[in-house]
Amino acid sequence: MSEKHTDDVTGVETTGHSWDGIRELNNPLPKWWIYTFYVSIAWAVAYWIVMPAWPYLTGDGWTYTKGVIGYEQREVVTDELAAIVESRSGAMERIASLPLEEIANDPALMEVALGAGKAAFGDNCAPCHGSGAQGSKGFPNLNDDDWIWGGTLDDIHTTLAHGIRWDGDDDTRFNIMMAYGSDGILNRDEISDVAEYVLSLSGRAGDQEAAARGSEV
Repeated sequence: MSEKHTDDVTGVETTGHSWDGIRELNNPLPKWWIYTFYVSIAWAVAYWIVMPAWPYLTGDGWTYTKGVIGYEQREVVTDELAAIVESRSGAMERIASLPLEEIANDPALMEVALGAGKAAFGDNCAPCHGSGAQGSKGFPNLNDDDWIWGGTLDDIHTTLAHGIRWDGDDDTRFNIMMAYGSDGILNRDEISDVAEYVLSLSGRAGDQEAAARGSEV
């Protein structure tokens, strides 16, 4: 239960509550705090009027108040992206028309090419080869020196441009393992030796001498 009480020492009225004989002074808030509070309310109301703020439901679904200035964040982002594309258009046109060697020898063009290539890799290649190009199950590591289709700049460009076993491109990379037995390239003993050698790569060879012969084949 609360009751009015005035502190004997300060002469300030308390809140009327007492906890274990302890009372709380009911000092007024500082003027600056009150003024700041009222200014914040006024600022919030002005912001609601000027900027997009409140969502509401219409017959066509949810929308929101657009504000008196018609500000739209998506339009701002679209304009900024268009400005970036425009600023790089000259360099991108040169990159598209120049040989790979000339691009590699031009630091300014290389900076643009690497930035664009990093973005393109993240969007198109990273899901299979990993964000760090470390590879994953079924997809090779691009950080080492082992390349299936060649690791030179021209080789990599051809692979990217034409793909691997892509039916829609006549210049796509394509390869089929030849039939060493039926084509008469290796005899049965040589095929057995090669099989032992392949098994030895994972420590499963049963005949080490055959594996040694297979390594030469």
